[in-house]
Amino acid sequence: MRLPIAAVDQDTLKRYIRDIPDFPKPGILFRDITPLLQNGPALRSVLDQFQARYTDQRIEAVVAVESRGLIFGAPLADRLGAGLILVRKAGKLPAKTIRATYALEYGEGTLEVHADSLSSGKRVVLIDDLLATGGTMEAVVKLMEHFRVEIIEVAFLVELAALGGRARLQQHPVFSLVQY
Repeated sequence: MRLPIAAVDQDTLKRYIRDIPDFPKPGILFRDITPLLQNGPALRSVLDQFQARYTDQRIEAVVAVESRGLIFGAPLADRLGAGLILVRKAGKLPAKTIRATYALEYGEGTLEVHADSLSSGKRVVLIDDLLATGGTMEAVVKLMEHFRVEIIEVAFLVELAALGGRARLQQHPVFSLVQY
């Protein structure tokens, strides 16, 4: 059964996102989206909402962040008739890359994108599954500055508002389907 777009509000989507306490370490409350991914109508409704939001935005590329951002980025790019740009962890892309390093609570992370992925002026949407502190997406924005693209919006399925990630991305519009 396909859920109509209008019927899928935050409360409905939250029923498909389970809380896992103390994962991956004590004191962390992990928001697990796998039940949503396992439910075809719920997943389709999420993609329908993203598609409806960006259909009239003339998006030329969807920039998806490894790993769960790719789950939403690939079908969204297909639905929009746009290209898919992969942002991956260091060492995973085969051609020449550019990289951005960002702080993690236990060290640093590095993301890369192919150096020939985009041309200047392209209209892009950045997408990932979850916005927490914003460090990962802030690194993606820095990568996009190299290309001089127009970031239409930065999109997430879930936003953990109390962690303040939106403030780190304030130079671009931020959209999330579900906020905690």
